[in-house]
Amino acid sequence: MAGEAVPYQPHGGASDPARLRISDKERHQVSEILREAAGEGRLDLAELDARLEATYAARTYADLVPITADLPAHQHLQPVDRRATSPLVVQGPEKQSHFAIMSGFDRKGVWVVPQHLSIFCLMGGAELDLRHAKFAAQHVVITINAVMGGASVIVGPTTNVVMEGTGIMGGYSGPSGLVDARLDDSSPTVHIRGIAFWGGVSVERKHG
Repeated sequence: MAGEAVPYQPHGGASDPARLRISDKERHQVSEILREAAGEGRLDLAELDARLEATYAARTYADLVPITADLPAHQHLQPVDRRATSPLVVQGPEKQSHFAIMSGFDRKGVWVVPQHLSIFCLMGGAELDLRHAKFAAQHVVITINAVMGGASVIVGPTTNVVMEGTGIMGGYSGPSGLVDARLDDSSPTVHIRGIAFWGGVSVERKHG
């Protein structure tokens, strides 16, 4: 019948995290990633305009993620499957930066690892013990840049570690240790990245 309202029919894939609706905040985050990529020469102006248009037209993660699939920041845009979220994930800070310049920086015991933790060591050192830590997100990123310095990271058996650092006359190593990893779908993931120049960053897995 003309003019009759059509009832809303939910999509069958509503439980799929990729089908979740995105917010304006997430669209703005992607637009900033695109502008940064253009500034670095990864995108030309025509590509930037086309991707920005697609970003603001996006409705779900499934629409948004492909826009940055070939850019380094892509991993931060993945939707979180809340069915597999670790009980160690709590509300916490989004970003923190710390410096160890001819000195030291350490975190241990019960503390919250922010979504993005940045540490700069210049002729100094950092020690991060994550065995009793909570995490501000299912995936967190720890960027450690060590110049004539070093950093040591300790994780427990149930924390997944992805090493993405680069050593220049230095090295990124781990996770090592005598303890086997016990990972499942709910394990928090720590991405460790950065540059070690005449220095080193190591990750060791130990019991709590």
